[in-house]
Amino acid sequence: MSQHLPLVGAGQPGAELTAGQDGATIRRTVLPGGVRVLTEEMPGLRSATVGAWVGVGSRDETDGHHGSTHFLEHLLFKGTSRRTALDIAEAFDAVGGEANAATGKEHTCYYARVLDDDLPMAVDVITDMVTSARLDADELETERGVILEELAMTEDDPGEVVHERFAEAVLGAHALGRPIGGTADTIRAVPRAAVWDHYTWHYRPETLVVAAAGGVDHDRLVAQVGEALVAGGWELDVAGVPRARRASEPQTDGLPTEGVRLIVHRQVEQANVVVGSTGLSATDDRRFAMTVLNAVLGGGMSSRLFQEIREKRGLAYSTYSFAQGHGGLGLFGLYAGCAPGKVDEVTTMMVDELERMAHDGITAAELERSVGQLSGGLVLGLEDSGSRMSRLGKSELVHGEIMTVAESLDRIRAVTADDVRDLAADLASRPRSIVKVGPFDPRGEQ
Repeated sequence: MSQHLPLVGAGQPGAELTAGQDGATIRRTVLPGGVRVLTEEMPGLRSATVGAWVGVGSRDETDGHHGSTHFLEHLLFKGTSRRTALDIAEAFDAVGGEANAATGKEHTCYYARVLDDDLPMAVDVITDMVTSARLDADELETERGVILEELAMTEDDPGEVVHERFAEAVLGAHALGRPIGGTADTIRAVPRAAVWDHYTWHYRPETLVVAAAGGVDHDRLVAQVGEALVAGGWELDVAGVPRARRASEPQTDGLPTEGVRLIVHRQVEQANVVVGSTGLSATDDRRFAMTVLNAVLGGGMSSRLFQEIREKRGLAYSTYSFAQGHGGLGLFGLYAGCAPGKVDEVTTMMVDELERMAHDGITAAELERSVGQLSGGLVLGLEDSGSRMSRLGKSELVHGEIMTVAESLDRIRAVTADDVRDLAADLASRPRSIVKVGPFDPRGEQ
């Protein structure tokens, strides 16, 4: 019997909920201080993935601290009061494990995949990194150079550039419009004191979610996490509660009132173009309709964009639609990579497909095919412990609930053709921005 897990206000420290999901068991405990521990035990699996999710991303940076979130992603691997950077690396290499981290606009995750017997080590090392990073001044300066090289690599990739500039164009002065990794200027300018302040302010018990999936025992993990946090010097106040998740109300402050047209010059053989607008927030009830819309419009080889632009006309190798949901705000866009001389034609075709969907809707066959595509993709995407760990962390921090696979499938299957047409009409009516990256001059001419 599967049980829906409402996470918002799920209780006081120590409260616990259980649910069965595809033969796995999901459990949740809130520790003193507000630290949340979620597990999904997958019977028969000998590996486990554990992640420490901190509810802070690039949108949370204040003036003088821009780039700090990405800086911390790097610096937490550079040593603690108990371990050197080499100690951290060797701990995972010695057991054939993998460790990494990822920074987002709204959260940061430090994670590791190991054999189930080595999970206590992974928990200890990652918790040590989160609670006791030294942020050594010399290491910071070394890593400043590494991050600048990473940003330079991104700037050399026109596909990365077009998506970053698109977010900036659509979201304008809103904090979500800033690049996750910062800019070369902000990384050069941010001092250690600002990074330290960002770390001590945001890396706290009430912001931390520890999620694990695979061969994991919930009670044992809860005990290990609690012990590791105390060893790291965190005070787990019994009165502490988890930080509330982000407001889901639509946010418009700082957004451009009109569409933006932006051209970025790059001397490349293939141009990249994205056209789109604001989208749906991460908790919008229409997000399931958005997944169906994306599948039909640009989500696979049978999608309208792929068939019209690539298969029938041969104008692009890659073309798709995408949606990104955040707290109170989102992005929706159409992408293509094509010959510079074909950019305007391809852009018109992409917009025409969206507007045709807004006017005429989708067919019953398209709806059935997209539901099948999404259903299969959802199940296949949860075949490994890493994807399930990520689902737990994001459910806690973003959605405030965990849906079982069956519940998610039901929500997808409940989407109607009218839902998709209405959403397409909404998206098509919004201020539309276009970003082109290629060998164009500032006036958009070749």
